[in-house]
Amino acid sequence: MLQLPHQPLQVAAVPPQRAPAREDEAGPWHAEAVCRRDEAGLFFAPSKEPTAARLAREAAAKRVCGRCPVMVECREHALLQPEPYGVWGGLTAAERRVALARRRRREVELRKAAATDRIAQAG
Repeated sequence: MLQLPHQPLQVAAVPPQRAPAREDEAGPWHAEAVCRRDEAGLFFAPSKEPTAARLAREAAAKRVCGRCPVMVECREHALLQPEPYGVWGGLTAAERRVALARRRRREVELRKAAATDRIAQAG
């Protein structure tokens, strides 16, 4: 576990999770999540966490995500819910907000392009 010199790493309680985004015959995707084994405290900030400690904790959480077999499913779950806290699918809450904003802009652009094409075809 990462610790900064002279600052003990505080581990936060993990908030209850919402229902999984999907389940298949093998069970819910999160059953295979690496973070469920023993590192869940890395993924959620303790109250009043100093910036340097938060950055170190988030980097450690992202390394765990990087070796997770269900990282994509986790990320999609967090984007679809949307999960307001913690590291999910290798993204922090702030990074997920950016990803969602980009996704919304892309959807608007695609709808505009489709409407333009329909008008051009009709005309």
